[in-house]
Amino acid sequence: MLYSFFELSRAAMLPWRAAANVTRRSLRNPLNPAADTLAGRAMAAGADLFESLTRYYGKPEWDLSPTEVNAKPVPIEVETVWSKPFCNLIHFKRDRSALAKARGVKASQIKDPKVLLVAPMSGHHATLLRGTVEAFLPDAEVYITDWIDARHVPVIDGRFDLDDYVLYVREMIEAVGEGTHVVAVCQPGPPTLAAIALMAEDDDPKRPATMTFMGSPIDSRKSPTVPNKLSEERPYAWFRDNLIHTVPATYPGALRRVYPGFLQLTGFINMNFDRHVDAHHRFFNHLVEGDGDSAEKHRSFYDEYLSVMDLTEEFYLQTIQDVFQEHKLARGEMTVRGRPVRPEAITDIGLLTVEGENDDISGIGQTQAAHGLCSNLPARLQKDHIQPGVGHYGVFNGRRFREEIAPMMKAFMTEHAVRKPARKAA
Repeated sequence: MLYSFFELSRAAMLPWRAAANVTRRSLRNPLNPAADTLAGRAMAAGADLFESLTRYYGKPEWDLSPTEVNAKPVPIEVETVWSKPFCNLIHFKRDRSALAKARGVKASQIKDPKVLLVAPMSGHHATLLRGTVEAFLPDAEVYITDWIDARHVPVIDGRFDLDDYVLYVREMIEAVGEGTHVVAVCQPGPPTLAAIALMAEDDDPKRPATMTFMGSPIDSRKSPTVPNKLSEERPYAWFRDNLIHTVPATYPGALRRVYPGFLQLTGFINMNFDRHVDAHHRFFNHLVEGDGDSAEKHRSFYDEYLSVMDLTEEFYLQTIQDVFQEHKLARGEMTVRGRPVRPEAITDIGLLTVEGENDDISGIGQTQAAHGLCSNLPARLQKDHIQPGVGHYGVFNGRRFREEIAPMMKAFMTEHAVRKPARKAA
């Protein structure tokens, strides 16, 4: 009922949004005498703010500009190279002739590393990692997991749980191929580590060269944050009975039971409510003052932030139980379709962990826990980095990510691009 009520409420706002759009456009028409008055600009700004707060935000486009290599533009084409009902594997294909020209080499000489970004399935779309993608494009063949909104997946396509997530990730690593550098951002840390552990135990020749975990809840018992505490304070039944709803008939995934994206978004906003209020107040002032650049930055951020996706019931509840309540991976109790997950089987894959000093989602130590779980991995293959002055978002996006974290990650990948056999004990 809650989902249907939400949809009805949004539909009821359509006439008001239409009126706000008419008001905004008329007050910004240069032929309107009120357009240059303070009152006119304030009314137009108010209408703009109302429209932005009540709009339906669909999945954002990638809209990537050509990447620059040696100050020369290299066009990017977004292509799907692997697909299943709940995920597409996206490749950001660079124009090889333009890339070769920019580097002054033949196209056949280009042997860039392959980087697979495992995007979170935690409410936002993979486009939230647009900045992460852009940072690697000049130097690598970049792939990303583009998870599909559960409300758009017909019930006939079946269920999707945490075990499926692990198996999807393994298949995508294999699809990208041998020597891949896997980067898991936030939520996918545990299932990605599980997928790689299974590949290592099977001696899979396509297991990655390196694995990087960024702000991930590998062991959420360490430095627990507000979301971690909430997951433990409330029983499993509370999440099942209060947060799971049915997709209305207006969507392809009608009747599918999901954790709605709008509930996750409400939680995100409530964590930093004052900050969001201040941001919208500044947005209003920028519009009144005619500061178009600042207003556009606000729009760009919130167009992404307010676009959310639904998660399947089984995936969300299993994640709550296995990752945040029972800590199965950290305790050595995780299984995938009944098969034990053994991170200690990983012996020849570079491990990099990255955490933010001010992360309020995954506290310091939660991602570092991966090192302890990979107990048979030589120290020469391990590196841990805590980035000063950044929160959760800053771990994988923003100026410090571009200038400090990304170069460090690239250096680590280069160092461990060639697999070295594990040293045998004497």
